Formats: sequence, C-alpha cells, structure tokens
Amino acid sequence: MNANTPRPHPADTDRSTSDLLSGTARDLPSGRHEFHKERLMAQIHDMQRAERTATPAPAQKRRLRLPRPAIALPLTAVAVAAAVVAGVWQTGSGGVRDSGVATGPALTTKIGTATTKGVPQLIDRISLAAADTSHPDVKPGQFVYIESKTANSFVKHVGDKSSLASHALHTRQVWKSADGTEGWLIDPAVNDSPEGETLSLPDEQGNTPEATLNAPSFDYLATLTTDPDKLLAKIYKETEGMGNTPDQQAFTTIGDLLIESYPPAELYPALFKAAAKIPGVVVVDDAVDAAGRHGIAVARLDETSGEREEWIFDRKTHVFLGERSVQVRKVSTGTDALITPGTVLFTNAIMQRAVVDGMKQTPSQAG
Repeated sequence: MNANTPRPHPADTDRSTSDLLSGTARDLPSGRHEFHKERLMAQIHDMQRAERTATPAPAQKRRLRLPRPAIALPLTAVAVAAAVVAGVWQTGSGGVRDSGVATGPALTTKIGTATTKGVPQLIDRISLAAADTSHPDVKPGQFVYIESKTANSFVKHVGDKSSLASHALHTRQVWKSADGTEGWLIDPAVNDSPEGETLSLPDEQGNTPEATLNAPSFDYLATLTTDPDKLLAKIYKETEGMGNTPDQQAFTTIGDLLIESYPPAELYPALFKAAAKIPGVVVVDDAVDAAGRHGIAVARLDETSGEREEWIFDRKTHVFLGERSVQVRKVSTGTDALITPGTVLFTNAIMQRAVVDGMKQTPSQAG
C-alpha cells in the first residue's frame, strides 16, 4: 500500500476498507496505527457486547482519534471500516492478528506534573534552538531519511475477555523524496517482508494525490507560510472536523509534523510558535521518550479521551527528542476503562533525521 492515499469520499463504498486502513498504517508511525486499530477493535467489541445485553449500554463519546493519517477517515468511512475490520483483523478465536512485533504487558510511566507557567518562555527557547539547527534543503533526487523507535499499548481481545497489552519497542525507517512521490518503509509492525515495501506513487488505483498537511512532502511544507498566526489558521481550516476538538487536532497535527516529516528551516521554528497560541498547552516537568531519554515536554490534554500528548525536548539544548501519549484521566465506560492513568498509549523517539542521496541509503552509508 502506498503513502499519501487520497481522502475517501463517503460514496466510495466500492473501495476495499482494508485498503483504507492499510494505507493509514503505512503513513502513520506504527505504534499509533496499532493503537488506533486496537481502539477501533475495542469499540466494535463494546458494541457487540451491548447488543447481547437486554439493557442498551449508555451512550459514550467517540474516543477514536486518527492523528494525521495518510487518509483522514470521515465518519462514514470509519463506520464502514468498523464493519470490515472485525473480519480483517480478528482471528478465528476472536483475537487480533499479530502485527509482526512481540507483545507484552502495557507500557506505564509516572505521570509528570503539568503547569501553564513558563509555556511562552520554553517555546521561545525551543524555537531559537530550532532556528539554529542545521537543516539543509532536500534537492531533487534526494530523500528525507527518518529512523525512529516506537512502541504502544492497546486493549487486546480474546473471545469475551479483554486485557491491556503492548507491542514491543522496534525500529522504523522511512525514506521520502522531496516531492513525496517516491518512498520506502521498513517497519516490522507494518511490513509483510523484512525488506520493507514501497511508498512510491501512483497508488494501486493509479492516483498521485497532492500533498497536504495530512500527508506532507518537503516541497509542500516549503510552500507554507512561516507567519505563526497564518500558519495556525491554515491548520485549523484544513483539519476542521477531525479529532475530538479543533484545538486538540491542531496540536496533534503539529506534533505529527515533528515526528515523521522534514520541515524546512524557516518553517520549523514557526510550528512551535504556532503551537504556543493553541489554548490548553502546558509544560510537563519530566517525560521520557521511547529511547529512555528524559526531557521536558510541551503537552496538551485531550479532555474527551483523557490522553495527554507530550512533545519531549532535551532539557539543555531544547532539541526535539520524540513524542508520547499518556493516559492521565480514568475513563469509566467500555473497554477503555481498562486503560488506567499512567498507561503509555504511544511512544516515539527520533534517532536520525537526515537528507540522503538514494532510496534505502542511511547516513552512515553516505560517507
């Protein structure tokens, strides 16, 4: 499945929903994909359980959140996906198909203290550090290379039993051309083969969709305004209707640009300055990325889901290290009630981000 899959129209019911979901898998960091896949399975499980009871279960707020996927599924597509995913990802015993990485107990952490004090000052320092970072442009024929470590927790279902589990920490490598039409992915949680798979366009339908905030290329990011106010206004406009709230989705969109894209030098500090203008942004005194590196975090709590998204920075240099999502509030309905405060839902650490001259080439091979 290729990256940058076009956004489906509700009427496109002839397209395989498994294609829609696998397209999301390829462009999302795998931990996020696995977490949201399992969240979708949990919702299906809750609906099936409710149907078997005499008294209908009380209505609960939607908690499924697909952060900046290759496709931004509208509600109709999510409903179709829910109908199909039970057949796509459930085994005959009612469990979930293995993703290719080992599983274990849920990831947990100590919840860091959050405060609104010092947010502007910290983001100013982060923006200055971002402006000082060596950030060469990506030329035609070159590729953005991003290597990260990622893991996630999820609710696992076997028959009528549900429990918390996690997918083990593993390495993800992505190559993307400047225009976004060529790419390669190596991720054991997504690939069927250890050699990885192509992300190049056109896709299986012969389409070459234009890059967007939801699936950006370097060339696309180079066209964005570097004025923080105008940039934030564009993010709100293009992500309208996504996520649980506009503010949370704007924060998530910027965060995902930090993980697996390569913002041009002028845009990089503007992203942080735009984030500072989003209501509800806080500083977390201590956070740990997927590689075990401690730092200080810029974060925001999703009031609907109880998750806090944390962008982690080196405490001294203020260089971006990675991101994680931590459950900080208890949810009392459905299988989500199993996700207790302190559960790490998704964690990521950027290990290398560079410009290389060839597909599948790493910085160490560049000489």
